[in-house]
Amino acid sequence: MKVDFDFFKIQSKIAPQKGRIMISEPFLPGNYFSRSTVLLADYSPNGAVGFILNKPFEKPINELFIDFPNYTDEVFVGGPVGNDSLFYIHTLGNMIKGSIKIKEDLYWGGDFEDLKSVIATGKAQSDQIKFFVGYSGWSAGQLDDEITENSWLVTETNIKQIMKSDQNFWVESVIKAGGHYKTWRNFPEDPNSN
Repeated sequence: MKVDFDFFKIQSKIAPQKGRIMISEPFLPGNYFSRSTVLLADYSPNGAVGFILNKPFEKPINELFIDFPNYTDEVFVGGPVGNDSLFYIHTLGNMIKGSIKIKEDLYWGGDFEDLKSVIATGKAQSDQIKFFVGYSGWSAGQLDDEITENSWLVTETNIKQIMKSDQNFWVESVIKAGGHYKTWRNFPEDPNSN
């Protein structure tokens, strides 16, 4: 009897583009991308920008910015690039000047003072903004090579799931992907520890 051990071959026909998510294969090394789910905020032949959706940062935003309005939701580690800067995605659209549309009602960045004002006046709910320290970046062709090497499964998700994502989002994403991807959650993080 022949056994198929090719659990890690990614057979997705979905190409990377803005607004899609990428699910890392279960043994992708590194603190940042190990068992991560990344939102692609930008993707072009020149490169890609994304934010890790499931790696909480150890400090709340009020400890990062002293004059920030009262806001208690988690901040996430967005990636290894620019980790001395704060980034954010939101569903507030034109309420934040200079926002960049990712897809439908999902935006990236914009005027930070506008954002603080919207939060301070109670015009934004916590499920409308997601903060990141740092971001994930790929140069031209780099992400495509990683996808070809079976490091990432590209898939779709909705805005509500993106905005509600937490440390369990990688597991939730592989379950939702279905097929043999569901088995990924059962593999130990370090296969040598078994």
